[in-house]
Amino acid sequence: MDNGDALGLEEEAARLRAQMVETQIRSRGVSDERVLAAMLKVPRHLFIPDADIYSAYADHPIPIGSSQTISQPYMVAIMTEHLALKGHEKVLEVGTGSGYQAAVLAELAAELYTIERISGLAETARRLLSDLGYQNIHVIVADGTRGLPEHAPYDGIIVTAAAPGLAQPWVQQLAEGGRLVAPVGDRWTQELVVARKVGGKIEQKSEGGCCFVPLIGEHGWPEQ
Repeated sequence: MDNGDALGLEEEAARLRAQMVETQIRSRGVSDERVLAAMLKVPRHLFIPDADIYSAYADHPIPIGSSQTISQPYMVAIMTEHLALKGHEKVLEVGTGSGYQAAVLAELAAELYTIERISGLAETARRLLSDLGYQNIHVIVADGTRGLPEHAPYDGIIVTAAAPGLAQPWVQQLAEGGRLVAPVGDRWTQELVVARKVGGKIEQKSEGGCCFVPLIGEHGWPEQ
C-alpha cells in the first residue's frame, strides 16, 4: 500500500468513525462528550485485522478468533459511560480480547489494568496497544474472575464477558465510591448490571438486556 492509499484509508476510517458515533452511539443516548471523543479517536478497524474497514464500524459485534468477539460499538460506549470516568482513575478490565475496549478506557482513565486468559489474544492486543502509543495500559494473562488484587483498589471495574454473578474478588477490589459494570446472567442472555460501592456495600441496578460470550474462570463459567 503506497502513502496515498494509506492516507485514503485513514480518511475513510475517520469518516466511518464519525458516522458510527453519530448514528450508533450519540443517537441512542450516550451523552458523555469524553466517551464520544474517545470512540471518535480510537481506530477500531485496526483491532479487527480480518474484517474490511466497513465491517469494522458496523453496528454489531465481530468475531476475533478463539471464540471471542469485539463488542458492538454502542455496547462499548454505554458500558464505558456507566463507569463515569473523569481522568484520574485506576481501572480494571476483565477480558482484554482485541484490546479495543482497553484503548477506549485508556483515553479516559489514568491507569488501566486489563486481564485476558487467552495468551495469544493478550499478546496481539499488547503489541497493537504499544504500537498505538498507549503507555498507561498493562495487559496481564490470568483468570480475570479473580481480579488483580496486587493493584487494588480500582475506581472502576468493567467486565466484557457474561458472568453468572458479580464475583466476590471484584467486589472486594472495588474502591469505595467505585463503579463495576458487567453483563450478568446465564450463558445466553444477560442484564447489564451497574454497581457502585457505597459504605462498603454494593448498590446495583440493571441497565437492560445484552448478550456476551461466557466468562470462563474460577468465579465464572467452566470451560466446555
